[in-house]
Amino acid sequence: MLKLVLPPREYTIETPEGDLEFRTTPEATLLLEHSLISISKWEAKYKKPFLSSLEQKTREESLYYVKCMTLNKTLSDDIYEMLTDEDIAKINEYIEDPRSATWFSDDAGSKRRNRDIVTSELIYYWMVALQIPVEFEKWHLNRLITLIKICEIKQRDPKKMKKNEILARNRKLNEARRKRSGSKG
Repeated sequence: MLKLVLPPREYTIETPEGDLEFRTTPEATLLLEHSLISISKWEAKYKKPFLSSLEQKTREESLYYVKCMTLNKTLSDDIYEMLTDEDIAKINEYIEDPRSATWFSDDAGSKRRNRDIVTSELIYYWMVALQIPVEFEKWHLNRLITLIKICEIKQRDPKKMKKNEILARNRKLNEARRKRSGSKG
């Protein structure tokens, strides 16, 4: 969870009469959780995959995601509008944090699902298929994805390799043999 304390901030709005009115937001504490639940809420509104890198999110979409991440829901909408670039940078750093000491080699990370368009429903499917309890939807998303990858790897039949894995292994073995014998082919 990210705890972000926002100091009181002053801002102006234009009244219907055309006058400028000064307002102040009180100090606020945002409790944020980047989770599958947050992504589900965002996708329900925008009807597109949150995790897609094909399209840059607008400021409105990004601020709405911060609202979806917010655990303490009694905050004014003005609070989100007052987020500074520094606040957004802290939030993005938190979202990108792997939240795990686990790492994967290139072979373990290359899966067919990487070609899939990843939506919250697909992640829920992975959880159901791998018998991961639904309570884990509250975990930091990167940690949940790591758990899903681990479950997939551990459930594979170690004797049964995919065709591309066999070809990659054979290519490495042949390269090592050629290097050892000084042969070019």
